[in-house]
Amino acid sequence: MLGRMGRPGLIGMAARTAVVAGTATAVSGNVARRQNERAQQKYEAQAYEQQQAYEQQQAYADQQAAAQQAAAAQAAAAAPAPAAGGTDVVAELQKLAALQQQGILSDEEFAAAKAKLLS
Repeated sequence: MLGRMGRPGLIGMAARTAVVAGTATAVSGNVARRQNERAQQKYEAQAYEQQQAYEQQQAYADQQAAAQQAAAAQAAAAAPAPAAGGTDVVAELQKLAALQQQGILSDEEFAAAKAKLLS
């Protein structure tokens, strides 16, 4: 006996349906896996870019802080010289005034020494 011709039987139809359903499930599973992998790669790339941007910002902030500290150090180094000079002039004037009051310096000597300090 050769078999039936025409429509497949119930078992044949169930087998075909099972094959089609299994293939569809496998394909959809692969598609979902690929989509998840691509999404994960995008997420990792964005995280890497954010990390690089953060590190660049930190490096820039560190450079700015170092520049500010250097400027402050220069200002601090430059500031005491005039302040010390100003304090010395005031101290010298006070000494001259004390010497004048004691009678050690005359008015002319005091004026000459004062003019010398102030010039």
